[in-house]
Amino acid sequence: MDAGCPRLPDTVLFEIFLYLDHADVLSVGLVCQQWRAVARDEFLWKELFYRYYRVSRDVPRHPGAVSWYDEFQRLYDTIPCVEVQALKEHNDQVLHLSFSHSGCLFASCSKDCTVKIWSNDLDISLQHSSNMRPYNWSYTQFSQFNSDDSLLLVSGVFVGPHNSSSGEIAVISMENFTLLSRVRNKPYDVFGCWLNETNLISGNLHRIGRITSCSVLWLNNAFQGIESENVNVVKRLFKIQNLNASTIRTVMVADCSRYDSPDLLLDYEEQLAASSTCPVFDLGSDSEEEEAKPKPPPEPAVQELPGAGGVPAEHGLQQFFDDIMEGRVRPAMTETELETKVAELFVRNRTKPPEPNLLPTDSNSKTKYLIFTTGCLTYSPHQIGIKRILPHQMTTAGPVLGEERRSDEFFDSLDHVIDIHGHIIGMGLSPDHRYLYVNSRAWPRDCVISDPMQPPPIAEEIDLHVFDLKTMKEVKRALRAHRAYTPNEECFFIFLDVSRDFVASGAEDRHGYIWDRHYNICLAKLQHDNVVNSVAFSPVEQELLLTASDDTTIKVWRSPRAVRIRQARRPRPRKLLFSWLMNQKS
Repeated sequence: MDAGCPRLPDTVLFEIFLYLDHADVLSVGLVCQQWRAVARDEFLWKELFYRYYRVSRDVPRHPGAVSWYDEFQRLYDTIPCVEVQALKEHNDQVLHLSFSHSGCLFASCSKDCTVKIWSNDLDISLQHSSNMRPYNWSYTQFSQFNSDDSLLLVSGVFVGPHNSSSGEIAVISMENFTLLSRVRNKPYDVFGCWLNETNLISGNLHRIGRITSCSVLWLNNAFQGIESENVNVVKRLFKIQNLNASTIRTVMVADCSRYDSPDLLLDYEEQLAASSTCPVFDLGSDSEEEEAKPKPPPEPAVQELPGAGGVPAEHGLQQFFDDIMEGRVRPAMTETELETKVAELFVRNRTKPPEPNLLPTDSNSKTKYLIFTTGCLTYSPHQIGIKRILPHQMTTAGPVLGEERRSDEFFDSLDHVIDIHGHIIGMGLSPDHRYLYVNSRAWPRDCVISDPMQPPPIAEEIDLHVFDLKTMKEVKRALRAHRAYTPNEECFFIFLDVSRDFVASGAEDRHGYIWDRHYNICLAKLQHDNVVNSVAFSPVEQELLLTASDDTTIKVWRSPRAVRIRQARRPRPRKLLFSWLMNQKS
């Protein structure tokens, strides 16, 4: 036995180590022979793990773990929680970060109206900066590399005539940093995203009434200079009606091809039984009271409106007007309620039905999902809409402006709707696109929305929900720790990111947060001097994390293990004074 290490019963030794810090627990194992023996005891390490991290006993060990000792060490040694660099080249709030797929580059967007490209070397350095003010932009807000990292999509707020603001998307070549094309994007918080290597999705908004509108999602070729009467550079994907002042925002694309071989399964009971086919979220429901009632399974491609009674739309609309004229509508409707009711009745027979069999059945399916925030009760985004994109829709070639639809089908329906019952302030996909993580601020439990322009108050605590896109069900309990303070009308997007084992998010409480995806526990708080707007894991090295803040800095965080490895690789500085003295002696 090592000197100075008295022999203690294993149970007493275990109780002592329960109160030690991570580093103490691991370092003691290097010097104390007795603890090295205990370290081989799986039962003791299992107890230590569950009690130290306060993990529920029904949560099994991570499927990739070899032992409980290794798992304890993983959660201490591989979390990117050590600040190694602070980048201060932006001179205003930094809003968004995005890595290239290779992990060699990343881009940052800021209120200073620049998008900066950084080289991810041993020490991160600025490679290029593009100023978007000459194009009448107010600021840059979002960026995304295409799948082969040859193009960068940059989204920003565009200041138009009479100081009206909408959005615009720019495409920048990574070969020489030239601007290839610009596409209008309205509203600006649609952000935009890549569908494939050369086509991107943008939005437009058309007002129909005071609280009724239509969102159009466009597919654009990144190389807009290719103009020919035989080649389309833009094509309408979907046209969706918005009720009660809601709009489509925050679009992203999920690839279904890896759903049967995800990086990490989150269901502890080996997923749902294969026979479970009934979705837990109502398809296009209009109220929470309606969602709470048990319903028979809906028939494919049919969406009944509340109170419509199954009457054909053209007769229902006429009957509704007759009831108004003859005074049979009680109680009296407000102007807002009347507009919503008329819009619902009108659109009922003017909408293309949803695609049957939304859930992918082929593991090699080329199907993709278009995912976005939306709503049906108020202007604040409180629902997630999902629309399947079929292979023939993934190119600008073919019919233009929706010519493939029937003349009486003005609108596209959503294939699936997830109601969050709160204000959505962030979304992110797992690397395998199997799981969708959603930041939201909850509404009061039994709130009733009578005016779409006055949404319910929202909680300060942020809930991080997890949805399985293969089953369209929520999995695990919501993650918590981070907070936000702004009211509905000032609420802004907080970008989150997901790696193989971790999920991270910013917050308004001046911290970034990291959770373990398997154990559902918060592992680290990352300090800033102001709101943390965005986080980004390296796609090839989850032990590297970036955080961006209103304090104008980008902080670089690495795990304790990565820091040790990097320090070992660095050449030691020569002891010049010692060498000089030795030369003098000789």
